[in-house]
Amino acid sequence: MYTSGALILTDDGDFVYKITHPKHEVTKTYTVTLGGEITTDEVETLKNGVEIEDYITKPAIVKILKIDREKNISRLEITIHEGKNREVRKMCEAIGKKVKALHRTKIGNISVKSLEIGKWRYLTADEVKSLQK
Repeated sequence: MYTSGALILTDDGDFVYKITHPKHEVTKTYTVTLGGEITTDEVETLKNGVEIEDYITKPAIVKILKIDREKNISRLEITIHEGKNREVRKMCEAIGKKVKALHRTKIGNISVKSLEIGKWRYLTADEVKSLQK
C-alpha cells in the first residue's frame, strides 16, 4: 500500500512461486528515499545484510543515487532477492533510517521505467520466460 511501482498480477500459482520464492533469486530493485544523510558505513551494513526480527537479510546491492543535504534526504537503489514482507523498510529501519518513499523499479529484468503511473501492460512471452529461468 505504501510502495509504488512494479507489480505482477497473475492467477498462475506456479509462476508466482517461481518469481517470489527466495531460492529462485529473482531480484527486486527499489528506489528508496530516506530521511537523513546516509553514510558509507550504513551502506556497507545494508550490502552485507542486517538483522531484522528473527533473521539476517541476504546481501543486497546498494547504490547511493543522491544525497541532498538541504532537504536532509538520501536516495538509494537497493536490489534484493528475498522479498520478505516490508523487507526494504525494515532493513532501513535497522540502520536507523526512516523510509520516506519506496518505488519498486524492477522485478527481475522487467522495468516500469517507460510505464506511466497508474497504467499497466501485459508481459511479453520473452519476459515471462526470463522470470521463470
